[in-house]
Amino acid sequence: MNNPPRPFALAIHGGAGVIERDQLSAVEEASIRADLDAALEAGRSILANGGSALDAVEAAVVALEESPRFNAGKGSVYNADGKHELDASIMEGQTRRAGAVAGVETIRNPVRLARAVMEQSPHVMMIGAGAERFADAQPQIERVANHWFDTDTRRAQLDQEQTRERTEAGDESLRGKYFGTVGAVALDSQGNLAAATSTGGMTNKRYGRVGDSPLIGAGTWADERCAVSGTGWGEFFIRNAVAHDIAARMAYGGATLAAAAEAVILQRVPELGGDGGAIAVDRDGNIAMPFSTAGMYRGWIATDGSRGTAIFLQGD
Repeated sequence: MNNPPRPFALAIHGGAGVIERDQLSAVEEASIRADLDAALEAGRSILANGGSALDAVEAAVVALEESPRFNAGKGSVYNADGKHELDASIMEGQTRRAGAVAGVETIRNPVRLARAVMEQSPHVMMIGAGAERFADAQPQIERVANHWFDTDTRRAQLDQEQTRERTEAGDESLRGKYFGTVGAVALDSQGNLAAATSTGGMTNKRYGRVGDSPLIGAGTWADERCAVSGTGWGEFFIRNAVAHDIAARMAYGGATLAAAAEAVILQRVPELGGDGGAIAVDRDGNIAMPFSTAGMYRGWIATDGSRGTAIFLQGD
């Protein structure tokens, strides 16, 4: 007799950072929540039909990359040269297979290329022009001109940051200069876990800067116990191996998902001067979404089928 399928769970984020309630109009908030819900639905439809966690996180992240309201894909921020450099990663828990790309400029959906790196190459990570040459051999990967990622909102943010930089010479603090990432974590009905993360990086970034999002163990992690996707000040997520640290606290210290995620996101990262958030799901379907910033765009579908979206603290 076949065992009945297990319940599934899904969580997504559209970035943690400087999200002030009084700077977000009712129309903007409604649009953001609608896009979060569309991404949830993209993942849910796969999981509800017995699909894999890997397919679900990819689909959810693609939906977020297609929205101009998040810093990934279409809504990616500008670098100091007025261009877009995109990063992404994906990881499958039960096999620990992983793929990542960094600094790509013409890949419409970087998370899809990250998965191609995982499945169609012997490598884990490719960067820049080399990753784009690899994309040429992948018929499922769509290429676009770099200006396809342009949005008026991100251009205004670049102009504002470059003006501030000129008028506040010597201020090299990165606090507040990032606008989050997007990500998804899922548990499927077979008990498998997966995570994916995608970003346009940091506004006005230079020198080929790469943050935590494409780095396995920093911005993305999945194993047999949990799946994690991070968002926030990438340098601190790299220095603390945030995604893996959450998993390690569960594996080696016996911490619950909530305790592990909160210890890393609300204590360890802030202790060193950073901030940000994470979404995580464990093999029992528990979901954690801690963040230490003013807000984090997020959404979830629990194992009992309940779902929701939120932006600020107190679950609203």
